[in-house]
Amino acid sequence: MASKPLIPLHERAGFDTLIDARSPSEFALDHLPGAINCPVLDDAERARVGTLYVQASAFEARKVGAALVARRLAGWVDALWSQQGKDWRPLVYCWRGGMRSGSAVTVMRMIGWDAGQLQGGYKAWRAHVIRVLAEQVPRLRLQLLSGPTGSGKTRLLGALAAQGAQVIDLEGLAGHRGSVLGGLPDQDQPSQKAFETRLADAVERLDPARPVFAEAESRRIGRIALPDAVLEALRAAPVTELRVDLAQRRTLLLQDYAWLIADAPQLQARLAQLQGLLPNALLARWQQLAAEGPAAELAEELLALHYDPLYAQSQRRHLRGLPAAAELALDPCKPQDLAEAAATLRRRCGD
Repeated sequence: MASKPLIPLHERAGFDTLIDARSPSEFALDHLPGAINCPVLDDAERARVGTLYVQASAFEARKVGAALVARRLAGWVDALWSQQGKDWRPLVYCWRGGMRSGSAVTVMRMIGWDAGQLQGGYKAWRAHVIRVLAEQVPRLRLQLLSGPTGSGKTRLLGALAAQGAQVIDLEGLAGHRGSVLGGLPDQDQPSQKAFETRLADAVERLDPARPVFAEAESRRIGRIALPDAVLEALRAAPVTELRVDLAQRRTLLLQDYAWLIADAPQLQARLAQLQGLLPNALLARWQQLAAEGPAAELAEELLALHYDPLYAQSQRRHLRGLPAAAELALDPCKPQDLAEAAATLRRRCGD
């Protein structure tokens, strides 16, 4: 079992374990869905070998790199891989399907495991992601949920998913609710590339013959930028506009951001990002409400004086389906209303 088979990307599902042999920082930036990180060089070692390659020679770099890789692979065999039986089939990749993954596969196959090397490595995966987003997203039967902040679009997506509908939760994939208050507690946003990997992975699981529900988004969700093809597909999709009264929207905002309301300094820091966009006197009032309450008053003013004007302007400018939008009234704070609204939407869209 000495030869190293190169495995095309579309055959990756036939393996038991997907192993990323790149350094921890490369893995953290983005990796194939389901992969585990078994680096053959850590970040410092990779930098050392790279420096030798530039300043000395390829031969010197390979000589030092080989010793480092050998020690690292021995550690992985002892600590992790030795637990596997003889029928284990791992698939290994690195940046381009080169020496790092090749060395790991060579050792694995010498031991007796039917290991494969991913052809083209992460670089092939990245090209695949870009192709999926550019070519497959525009072919989806997208159905867009529109409505001002607090109208329960994300909750309705959850109710749709619970009924078996196809959903793309862009804010969930981006780890952000898409506004000045939108960062999630104890959760960093993924990198741009990791977000696109998550999105492409979700798209590939969809049935293009069925409707796919998504929420209207601006170009940016926190620090994540929607790819052009995705943004264009959203803006061209048929629209359902949610009708929710201000009191219900205020209640939803208080529920969804209870953790932030309880942390006055963090809430004040986020409100400070509105400096220059709104009158100073109004921002000073909101800072005081953030510190002392009442939170309901702050929530209602944020909706009426900040979120609603921005949202209305953005939707009118970008959503081509808005003039012909169907309307759907609901109370997003009531689970039964959400379930009934989800069923209504599915019937309307022929799902």
